[in-house]
Amino acid sequence: MNANELKDRTKNFAHRCVKLSMSLPEDSLGKHLRNQLIRCSTSVAANYRATCLSQSKKSFIAKLSIVIEEVDETSFWLEFIIDEGIFSAEKIGPLLSEANELTSIFIVSRKTAEDNNQ
Repeated sequence: MNANELKDRTKNFAHRCVKLSMSLPEDSLGKHLRNQLIRCSTSVAANYRATCLSQSKKSFIAKLSIVIEEVDETSFWLEFIIDEGIFSAEKIGPLLSEANELTSIFIVSRKTAEDNNQ
């Protein structure tokens, strides 16, 4: 998968998370979850784009680490929504699966970059 395909994939992931967020309840928990999920999922896409513009390997690795943190946080909030019984695992499953796949891709990319930087 090339960088442009991954940019599209992360942006699509963010859009899907935003759509899910907008269907959360209007109570205080729903609003909190909405804000958190929108913030971290859109950050995955935005920070990956920044990663692609890195000026050095060290910068690339640092920015990619932020992407990994944000996609992992997105996974946390998706799991939390399931745990709270707001949406079923069946409904959240595809997004959670995508978050896990993205996490794996970015971890491997960071490891490769670290190995190549030595």
